[in-house]
Amino acid sequence: MQKIDFKKTFKHLYAPPKDRWVEVDVSPLQYLMVDGQGSPGEAPEYFAAVEWLFSVSYPLKFMSKKELGRDYAVMPLEGVWFADDFSAYTQAGRRDEWRWTLMILQPEWISAGMVEKAVDKTLAKRNDKPESLRLDTLHEGRCLTKLHIGPFADEAPALHHLHHDLMPSLGLTFNGHHHEIYLSDPRKTAPEKLKTVLRQPVRSA
Repeated sequence: MQKIDFKKTFKHLYAPPKDRWVEVDVSPLQYLMVDGQGSPGEAPEYFAAVEWLFSVSYPLKFMSKKELGRDYAVMPLEGVWFADDFSAYTQAGRRDEWRWTLMILQPEWISAGMVEKAVDKTLAKRNDKPESLRLDTLHEGRCLTKLHIGPFADEAPALHHLHHDLMPSLGLTFNGHHHEIYLSDPRKTAPEKLKTVLRQPVRSA
C-alpha cells in the first residue's frame, strides 16, 4: 500500500522558497479545525485545540488505511490568525486578544462520518472536546507565501515588508487571514531552526 505524503503532493504550498515571497493559487482544501482565542503556547484553550486535532487525525489515518486501503502521513499543524483590533499583533502584552483557527489538512476522501467515529474514540480518553471541532473546507485562492526559518518572534520584519512594501507595489490588498504552517515541532527544534510557512491571501486593491 502506497503511503501518500501531501507535503510532496502540494509541494508548492508546503515548500516555498525562503529568500522571497512567491504567488500561489490555493485550491479548496479540507481541514479538521478548531476555533479559539488566547496567547499561542500559553492559553489552555490553545493546548486543548492542538491535542484534540492530533488525537482525532491519527484515528482518521488508521481508519482510512484499514477501511479504505488508503494510507497517508498525518499533516503538520496549521493556523490562521486574526484579531478584532489588528494592533494587538504589534503591541506587547496583548496576545490574549489573538483569535485563531488551528487546523490539520485532511484527504478529500475523509468524511464527516469518519470524523464522528474518530471523535468518539477520542472521547473515550478525553472529555474536553472543543465545541468548534469540525471538518470544513478553506478556499484561499490567490496568495503570497514564503518559508521563514527562525523563531516565531522574528517573523515581524518579513510580514512588515509584505504588508507595507510588496503588496502595495503589486497593487494587492488583504483577502483573508494570516496563515502559518508549522513544519517543525518547537518542543524538539532549536528556535533558530524552526521552519514556518507564511501565507497571505490577496486580491487586487
